[in-house]
Amino acid sequence: MTEKQHLLFNERQQMDGLVLLNNINDVTISCAFFDPQYRGVLDHLSYGNEGARQKGRAALPQMDENTIIKFIGEIDRVLKPSGHLFLWLDKYHLCSGGADRWLSDTDLQIVDMIVWDKGKIGMGYRTRRKSEYLLVLQKKPIKAKAVWTDHGIPDVWPEKVTKAHPHSKPIELQARLIKAVTKEGDIVLDPAAGGFSVLEACKLAKRDFLGCDITYKK
Repeated sequence: MTEKQHLLFNERQQMDGLVLLNNINDVTISCAFFDPQYRGVLDHLSYGNEGARQKGRAALPQMDENTIIKFIGEIDRVLKPSGHLFLWLDKYHLCSGGADRWLSDTDLQIVDMIVWDKGKIGMGYRTRRKSEYLLVLQKKPIKAKAVWTDHGIPDVWPEKVTKAHPHSKPIELQARLIKAVTKEGDIVLDPAAGGFSVLEACKLAKRDFLGCDITYKK
């Protein structure tokens, strides 16, 4: 068992996300985000994706499938009943059934999906990538009434971001989702925070953030 560490809220901190999760008690988190640094698409594609355009992403520590499963299992453990996990996926992992394998031993169920229109064209053998996908997962028991309070969020969300990190994500969308599924005083978790966009979203939503990234440096 890893020695318990003091947790810092509403701050950026460098830590292995699995160590952070080990320090969180069961069923204490209302909402979590997870953006895996999966290697699958970089291995699958071979048309210069580790060149100048993707060198930032390729240089990050990669998560194999077993590591992703460990993260999701721990998130499942710490989530409160009916709590939500927002899981970022690209088209490759969405179509290859990655999420089904990752969730097989959890109490998490896919209840919705949001398409993030990034507003710019990326790679692709056939169609060119313009979107990423956010799976909305809920821990059992599955319910919507009084748990999801904002019914005006569209399932296609256009938002351009400033590329401050290889995994930059839409802050306004994440803030809207946080408000929809949490109350003031609830904790929002991101154990692989990347550029800490969820922290910025928590500031907008006036919620408490708990998260880290293994690569973060002050």
